[in-house]
Amino acid sequence: MNFKKTLKVAVVICLALIIAIIPLLSGGCAGGADSGNKVKVGFSICYTGVAAEKGRPMGNAKLDCMKYINEELGGVAGHQIEVIWRDNQYDAAKATTIINELISKGCLFFTTNSSKMMGASMEVANRAEFAGFTVFSAPALTHPPQHIYGQMPDYGDDWAAFARYYLENIWQGTGKAKMALHLLNNPTGYGARDAAQALADELGIEIVSIDEHTATTISEIESLTRIKALNPDILYISSTPQPTSIIIKNAVELGMYPDITIACGHASFTSVLVDLAGTNAEGVYGVFPTVNWGDNVPAMAKMTEYCQKYHPEDYGNMDYITSWAEGLIVAEILRLAIENVGVDNLTPQAAEEYGFKKLDNFDVGGLHGPVSYTPGDNRLSKSNRVFQIQGGAIVPISDWVEAPLIKYEDFEWFGK
Repeated sequence: MNFKKTLKVAVVICLALIIAIIPLLSGGCAGGADSGNKVKVGFSICYTGVAAEKGRPMGNAKLDCMKYINEELGGVAGHQIEVIWRDNQYDAAKATTIINELISKGCLFFTTNSSKMMGASMEVANRAEFAGFTVFSAPALTHPPQHIYGQMPDYGDDWAAFARYYLENIWQGTGKAKMALHLLNNPTGYGARDAAQALADELGIEIVSIDEHTATTISEIESLTRIKALNPDILYISSTPQPTSIIIKNAVELGMYPDITIACGHASFTSVLVDLAGTNAEGVYGVFPTVNWGDNVPAMAKMTEYCQKYHPEDYGNMDYITSWAEGLIVAEILRLAIENVGVDNLTPQAAEEYGFKKLDNFDVGGLHGPVSYTPGDNRLSKSNRVFQIQGGAIVPISDWVEAPLIKYEDFEWFGK
């Protein structure tokens, strides 16, 4: 082999070695902090799939908020937040794969949009002591409390809040008010069912039927015909916007509504529901744990600025509000953890112990209730409000209502 040929081979080998070494030099260090002055968090987002009507605006909001925190605020305690996000497509198998990937990539903790996706992720996360929180939660995710947290009151809290509001402000009958439940066949629905099972008798409500539907339902005429024969006072729906709109339209077609009261849990109660159901939804009640667009709270201006600049199609959708607040909470957890242990000592366990568990009355700019960790209660914010659709708009009709802890673990039937 002549000299030129030998030199050429050596150069090729050197280049190959350099290319192989670069990823090792730039990769994250163990525990989530890397040499690029970044801290890693993971987002599992249902951007596509049957729940994209909710997941897309929520994903947009949290990524917009991360952009705001990194670019305008300089990150957290001088460290940029590196977001590793994946589209789970509202698919349980994909959610499980994603959670394992986020752990392997050195994320400090994770978030997800929906109770169903957290339900698919929590077994792996709890076993690995890898903390996470879900924007929309159900009792089964946080009872008993382990390493999963709920950003806001859960679907059981929604049911309890509306049940009390109904009895105090709407019900004019005698005896027990009769309620029918129409529930999405996953934790979104089961959370309301669990609360009703725990509290209905005590409050003075008779549950006359419990029906389930899928996220892809195209008609609930059959189930509503059976419900109509039971003559309920209230139809309570805990679902997402698309199936909820179908149930409301079918109730109108059958002449059930507006003669009875219809109320919704917060998973469906956004502008998307109004768009889908149209005038059929006029007068429908709902529970939601955030302020409304345009309310005079400190975080509204900046959130509105980013929404209108980057995702104007989401303006007016309250799901965007939930996840902008989520982004603020992510930053606060990281700030607390760095403050308490230093960036070089960050691990998922340290992020939970010195981040999540140090949350104390953190204000998300007034977008929803203050965020605190309370031992034995993994709901981080505990306040919600009752709204009603009036003139095609979602209008608040109650003050903030504190959601007391329901000790589901004390009931023998829970989780079975």
